[in-house]
Amino acid sequence: MRLDYLALLAGFLIALQARVNGELSRQLGNSLEAAFVSFSSGLIIILVISLFHRGIRTGIGKLHIARKAEHLQWWNFFGGALGGFLIAIQTYVLPIIGVAIFSVGSIAGQTVTSLLVDRLGITGGGKKAITLRRVFAAALTITAVFVSVLDRLNTQSLSIVSVLLVVLAGSIIGVQRALNGKINEYSHQSYSTSLLNFIMGTGCLGILLLFQIIIGKTALVALPLHHLWMYTGGVIGILYIAFAATIVQHLGVLTFTLFSVGGQLIASLVLDLLLPTKGAHVGMYLVTGILMTYLGVIAGGVSSSRVRKPAKHK
Repeated sequence: MRLDYLALLAGFLIALQARVNGELSRQLGNSLEAAFVSFSSGLIIILVISLFHRGIRTGIGKLHIARKAEHLQWWNFFGGALGGFLIAIQTYVLPIIGVAIFSVGSIAGQTVTSLLVDRLGITGGGKKAITLRRVFAAALTITAVFVSVLDRLNTQSLSIVSVLLVVLAGSIIGVQRALNGKINEYSHQSYSTSLLNFIMGTGCLGILLLFQIIIGKTALVALPLHHLWMYTGGVIGILYIAFAATIVQHLGVLTFTLFSVGGQLIASLVLDLLLPTKGAHVGMYLVTGILMTYLGVIAGGVSSSRVRKPAKHK
Protein backbone atom coordinates (compact mmCIF):
# COMPACT_ATOMS: atom_id res chain seq x y z
CA MET A 1 0.00 0.00 0.00
CA ARG A 2 1.26 3.48 -0.85
CA LEU A 3 2.54 5.49 2.12
CA ASP A 4 0.25 8.45 1.38
CA TYR A 5 -2.73 6.09 1.67
CA LEU A 6 -1.36 4.89 5.01
CA ALA A 7 -1.11 8.53 6.14
CA LEU A 8 -4.78 8.96 5.20
CA LEU A 9 -5.54 5.83 7.23
CA ALA A 10 -3.65 7.30 10.20
CA GLY A 11 -5.95 10.32 10.03
CA PHE A 12 -8.94 8.01 9.94
CA LEU A 13 -7.69 6.35 13.14
CA ILE A 14 -7.73 9.73 14.93
CA ALA A 15 -11.38 10.27 14.02
CA LEU A 16 -12.28 6.67 14.85
CA GLN A 17 -10.65 6.89 18.28
CA ALA A 18 -12.67 10.01 19.05
CA ARG A 19 -15.89 8.23 18.03
CA VAL A 20 -15.02 5.13 20.08
CA ASN A 21 -14.21 7.15 23.21
CA GLY A 22 -17.36 9.21 22.75
CA GLU A 23 -19.51 6.08 22.59
CA LEU A 24 -17.85 4.66 25.71
CA SER A 25 -18.63 7.92 27.53
CA ARG A 26 -22.26 7.80 26.39
CA GLN A 27 -22.71 4.20 27.47
CA LEU A 28 -21.12 4.75 30.88
CA GLY A 29 -22.70 8.14 31.48
CA ASN A 30 -19.38 9.09 33.08
CA SER A 31 -16.90 10.86 30.79
CA LEU A 32 -14.06 10.86 33.33
CA GLU A 33 -14.27 7.10 33.89
CA ALA A 34 -14.45 6.59 30.11
CA ALA A 35 -11.26 8.63 29.67
CA PHE A 36 -9.51 6.61 32.39
CA VAL A 37 -10.57 3.29 30.84
CA SER A 38 -9.39 4.39 27.38
CA PHE A 39 -6.02 5.65 28.62
CA SER A 40 -5.34 2.71 30.96
CA SER A 41 -6.09 0.19 28.20
CA GLY A 42 -3.46 1.87 26.04
CA LEU A 43 -1.01 1.80 28.96
CA ILE A 44 -1.50 -1.96 29.45
CA ILE A 45 -0.86 -2.61 25.75
CA ILE A 46 2.31 -0.53 25.54
CA LEU A 47 3.63 -2.02 28.80
CA VAL A 48 3.28 -5.49 27.25
CA ILE A 49 5.02 -4.26 24.08
CA SER A 50 7.88 -2.82 26.17
CA LEU A 51 8.56 -6.29 27.62
CA PHE A 52 9.57 -7.48 24.14
CA HIS A 53 10.96 -4.21 22.75
CA ARG A 54 14.41 -3.44 24.11
CA GLY A 55 14.50 -0.09 22.35
CA ILE A 56 11.67 1.24 24.54
CA ARG A 57 13.59 0.47 27.73
CA THR A 58 16.75 1.97 26.23
CA GLY A 59 14.86 5.16 25.38
CA ILE A 60 13.58 5.47 28.96
CA GLY A 61 17.17 5.10 30.19
CA LYS A 62 18.29 7.92 27.90
CA LEU A 63 15.55 10.17 29.28
CA HIS A 64 16.72 9.44 32.83
CA ILE A 65 20.26 10.44 31.87
CA ALA A 66 19.02 13.62 30.14
CA ARG A 67 17.02 14.59 33.23
CA LYS A 68 19.98 14.05 35.56
CA ALA A 69 22.12 16.19 33.26
CA GLU A 70 19.35 18.84 33.36
CA HIS A 71 18.95 18.79 29.58
CA LEU A 72 15.26 18.19 30.28
CA GLN A 73 13.23 20.05 32.90
CA TRP A 74 10.56 18.39 35.02
CA TRP A 75 7.75 20.09 33.09
CA ASN A 76 8.98 18.54 29.82
CA PHE A 77 7.58 15.21 31.05
CA PHE A 78 3.99 16.42 31.49
CA GLY A 79 2.86 15.85 27.91
CA GLY A 80 1.04 12.72 29.06
CA ALA A 81 -0.89 14.68 31.68
CA LEU A 82 -2.09 17.01 28.95
CA GLY A 83 -3.06 13.95 26.92
CA GLY A 84 -5.19 12.78 29.83
CA PHE A 85 -7.02 16.10 29.98
CA LEU A 86 -7.49 15.95 26.20
CA ILE A 87 -9.21 12.55 26.39
CA ALA A 88 -11.31 13.78 29.31
CA ILE A 89 -12.56 16.71 27.21
CA GLN A 90 -13.03 14.45 24.19
CA THR A 91 -15.16 11.91 26.03
CA TYR A 92 -17.30 14.67 27.54
CA VAL A 93 -17.86 16.81 24.45
CA LEU A 94 -17.97 14.37 21.54
CA PRO A 95 -21.38 12.82 22.27
CA ILE A 96 -22.77 16.38 22.30
CA ILE A 97 -21.25 17.73 19.08
CA GLY A 98 -20.21 14.77 16.91
CA VAL A 99 -16.86 13.75 15.40
CA ALA A 100 -16.73 16.29 12.56
CA ILE A 101 -17.07 19.44 14.64
CA PHE A 102 -14.66 17.99 17.18
CA SER A 103 -12.10 17.45 14.40
CA VAL A 104 -12.55 20.95 12.96
CA GLY A 105 -12.31 22.62 16.36
CA SER A 106 -9.33 20.61 17.56
CA ILE A 107 -7.37 21.24 14.36
CA ALA A 108 -8.08 24.97 14.72
CA GLY A 109 -6.78 24.87 18.30
CA GLN A 110 -3.64 23.07 17.18
CA THR A 111 -3.00 25.57 14.39
CA VAL A 112 -3.31 28.59 16.67
CA THR A 113 -1.27 27.05 19.48
CA SER A 114 1.53 26.10 17.07
CA LEU A 115 2.21 29.81 16.56
CA LEU A 116 2.86 30.32 20.28
CA VAL A 117 4.71 27.02 20.70
CA ASP A 118 7.12 27.79 17.85
CA ARG A 119 7.60 31.38 19.01
CA LEU A 120 8.58 30.20 22.51
CA GLY A 121 10.76 27.39 21.11
CA ILE A 122 9.23 24.72 23.36
CA THR A 123 10.03 21.93 20.89
CA GLY A 124 13.72 22.75 20.86
CA GLY A 125 15.83 24.01 17.96
CA GLY A 126 15.33 27.65 18.89
CA LYS A 127 12.48 30.11 18.56
CA LYS A 128 10.65 30.38 15.22
CA ALA A 129 9.26 33.53 13.66
CA ILE A 130 5.51 34.01 13.34
CA THR A 131 4.94 34.55 9.63
CA LEU A 132 2.01 36.36 8.07
CA ARG A 133 1.06 33.22 6.17
CA ARG A 134 0.79 31.15 9.34
CA VAL A 135 -1.26 33.86 11.04
CA PHE A 136 -3.63 33.75 8.05
CA ALA A 137 -3.83 29.95 8.32
CA ALA A 138 -4.67 30.16 12.03
CA ALA A 139 -7.33 32.82 11.39
CA LEU A 140 -8.83 30.69 8.60
CA THR A 141 -9.11 27.59 10.79
CA ILE A 142 -10.70 29.54 13.65
CA THR A 143 -13.20 31.05 11.20
CA ALA A 144 -13.90 27.52 9.94
CA VAL A 145 -14.99 26.49 13.45
CA PHE A 146 -17.67 29.16 13.62
CA VAL A 147 -18.79 28.47 10.05
CA SER A 148 -19.16 24.79 10.95
CA VAL A 149 -21.54 25.52 13.83
CA LEU A 150 -23.23 28.62 12.43
CA ASP A 151 -26.55 26.88 11.95
CA ARG A 152 -26.50 25.31 15.41
CA LEU A 153 -25.37 28.03 17.80
CA ASN A 154 -27.89 29.12 20.43
CA THR A 155 -29.74 25.81 20.12
CA GLN A 156 -30.27 23.21 22.80
CA SER A 157 -28.10 20.74 20.90
CA LEU A 158 -24.98 22.90 20.93
CA SER A 159 -23.52 25.60 23.16
CA ILE A 160 -20.63 28.01 22.72
CA VAL A 161 -19.02 26.37 25.76
CA SER A 162 -18.87 23.03 23.92
CA VAL A 163 -17.20 24.69 20.93
CA LEU A 164 -14.65 26.47 23.12
CA LEU A 165 -13.85 23.20 24.92
CA VAL A 166 -13.11 21.59 21.56
CA VAL A 167 -10.73 24.39 20.57
CA LEU A 168 -9.11 24.06 24.01
CA ALA A 169 -8.64 20.34 23.33
CA GLY A 170 -6.82 21.19 20.11
CA SER A 171 -4.62 23.66 21.97
CA ILE A 172 -3.71 20.92 24.42
CA ILE A 173 -2.72 18.68 21.49
CA GLY A 174 -0.45 21.45 20.16
CA VAL A 175 1.40 21.86 23.47
CA GLN A 176 1.52 18.09 24.05
CA ARG A 177 3.15 17.48 20.66
CA ALA A 178 5.69 20.20 21.40
CA LEU A 179 6.62 18.60 24.74
CA ASN A 180 6.79 15.15 23.15
CA GLY A 181 9.00 16.52 20.38
CA LYS A 182 11.44 17.73 22.99
CA ILE A 183 11.37 14.34 24.74
CA ASN A 184 11.98 12.54 21.42
CA GLU A 185 15.16 14.54 20.91
CA TYR A 186 16.68 12.60 23.79
CA SER A 187 14.83 9.26 23.78
CA HIS A 188 15.26 8.71 20.00
CA GLN A 189 12.36 6.27 20.41
CA SER A 190 8.74 7.33 19.89
CA TYR A 191 7.41 4.34 21.82
CA SER A 192 9.43 5.36 24.90
CA THR A 193 7.81 8.79 24.72
CA SER A 194 4.40 7.12 24.29
CA LEU A 195 4.99 4.89 27.34
CA LEU A 196 5.82 7.96 29.40
CA ASN A 197 2.67 9.67 28.07
CA PHE A 198 0.40 6.78 28.95
CA ILE A 199 1.87 6.48 32.45
CA MET A 200 1.44 10.20 33.14
CA GLY A 201 -2.00 10.42 31.55
CA THR A 202 -3.39 7.35 33.27
CA GLY A 203 -1.98 8.48 36.61
CA CYS A 204 -3.45 11.99 36.36
CA LEU A 205 -6.85 10.70 35.25
CA GLY A 206 -6.82 8.10 38.03
CA ILE A 207 -6.07 10.74 40.67
CA LEU A 208 -8.76 13.06 39.30
CA LEU A 209 -11.32 10.25 39.16
CA LEU A 210 -10.48 9.15 42.72
CA PHE A 211 -10.81 12.73 43.96
CA GLN A 212 -14.22 13.05 42.30
CA ILE A 213 -15.36 9.81 43.97
CA ILE A 214 -14.10 10.89 47.41
CA ILE A 215 -15.96 14.23 47.32
CA GLY A 216 -19.09 12.51 46.01
CA LYS A 217 -19.17 14.19 42.60
CA THR A 218 -19.14 10.91 40.69
CA ALA A 219 -19.29 7.14 41.17
CA LEU A 220 -17.80 4.24 39.27
CA VAL A 221 -20.10 2.60 36.75
CA ALA A 222 -19.98 -1.10 35.89
CA LEU A 223 -18.42 -1.57 32.47
CA PRO A 224 -20.96 -2.96 29.97
CA LEU A 225 -19.94 -6.12 28.13
CA HIS A 226 -21.91 -5.42 24.95
CA HIS A 227 -20.39 -3.45 22.06
CA LEU A 228 -16.81 -4.38 22.98
CA TRP A 229 -15.53 -2.10 20.20
CA MET A 230 -16.06 0.76 22.68
CA TYR A 231 -12.91 -0.38 24.49
CA THR A 232 -10.60 -0.18 21.47
CA GLY A 233 -9.61 3.47 22.03
CA GLY A 234 -6.26 2.49 23.55
CA VAL A 235 -5.53 -0.01 20.77
CA ILE A 236 -6.32 2.62 18.13
CA GLY A 237 -4.00 5.08 19.87
CA ILE A 238 -1.13 2.58 19.78
CA LEU A 239 -1.79 1.83 16.10
CA TYR A 240 -1.72 5.53 15.28
CA ILE A 241 1.62 5.92 17.06
CA ALA A 242 3.04 2.98 15.10
CA PHE A 243 1.76 4.37 11.79
CA ALA A 244 2.99 7.88 12.47
CA ALA A 245 6.45 6.80 13.67
CA THR A 246 6.97 4.68 10.54
CA ILE A 247 5.38 6.85 7.85
CA VAL A 248 6.84 10.21 8.92
CA GLN A 249 10.36 8.87 8.37
CA HIS A 250 9.57 8.30 4.69
CA LEU A 251 7.03 11.01 3.82
CA GLY A 252 8.31 13.79 6.07
CA VAL A 253 6.32 15.74 8.65
CA LEU A 254 4.64 18.12 6.21
CA THR A 255 3.33 15.49 3.77
CA PHE A 256 2.24 13.21 6.59
CA THR A 257 0.36 16.05 8.29
CA LEU A 258 -1.46 17.12 5.14
CA PHE A 259 -2.58 13.58 4.28
CA SER A 260 -3.45 12.56 7.85
CA VAL A 261 -5.49 15.71 8.50
CA GLY A 262 -7.29 15.11 5.23
CA GLY A 263 -8.04 11.56 6.31
CA GLN A 264 -9.23 12.75 9.72
CA LEU A 265 -11.64 15.32 8.28
CA ILE A 266 -13.05 12.95 5.66
CA ALA A 267 -13.43 10.14 8.19
CA SER A 268 -15.10 12.41 10.75
CA LEU A 269 -17.68 13.45 8.17
CA VAL A 270 -18.33 9.83 7.15
CA LEU A 271 -18.66 8.73 10.79
CA ASP A 272 -21.17 11.48 11.51
CA LEU A 273 -23.17 10.37 8.48
CA LEU A 274 -23.06 6.60 9.07
CA LEU A 275 -22.58 6.29 12.85
CA PRO A 276 -23.76 9.61 14.25
CA THR A 277 -23.75 10.51 17.92
CA LYS A 278 -26.88 12.10 19.36
CA GLY A 279 -25.47 15.60 18.86
CA ALA A 280 -24.08 15.07 15.35
CA HIS A 281 -25.53 17.17 12.54
CA VAL A 282 -24.17 17.27 8.98
CA GLY A 283 -25.09 20.24 6.82
CA MET A 284 -23.57 22.60 4.28
CA TYR A 285 -22.12 24.84 7.01
CA LEU A 286 -20.22 21.89 8.44
CA VAL A 287 -18.96 20.73 5.03
CA THR A 288 -17.84 24.29 4.24
CA GLY A 289 -16.05 24.49 7.59
CA ILE A 290 -14.22 21.22 6.89
CA LEU A 291 -13.01 22.53 3.52
CA MET A 292 -11.87 25.80 5.13
CA THR A 293 -10.04 23.87 7.84
CA TYR A 294 -8.09 21.83 5.30
CA LEU A 295 -7.20 24.95 3.32
CA GLY A 296 -5.91 26.49 6.55
CA VAL A 297 -3.79 23.42 7.29
CA ILE A 298 -2.34 23.51 3.76
CA ALA A 299 -1.52 27.23 4.07
CA GLY A 300 0.11 26.78 7.48
CA GLY A 301 1.94 23.62 6.43
CA VAL A 302 3.44 25.16 3.29
CA SER A 303 4.56 28.15 5.30
CA SER A 304 6.21 26.08 8.01
CA SER A 305 7.99 23.94 5.44
CA ARG A 306 9.74 27.02 4.14
CA VAL A 307 10.92 28.41 7.44
CA ARG A 308 11.66 25.29 9.40
CA LYS A 309 13.60 22.09 8.82
CA PRO A 310 13.29 19.02 10.97
CA ALA A 311 16.20 18.29 13.25
CA LYS A 312 18.48 15.41 12.32
CA HIS A 313 19.51 12.86 14.92
CA LYS A 314 22.03 10.11 14.73
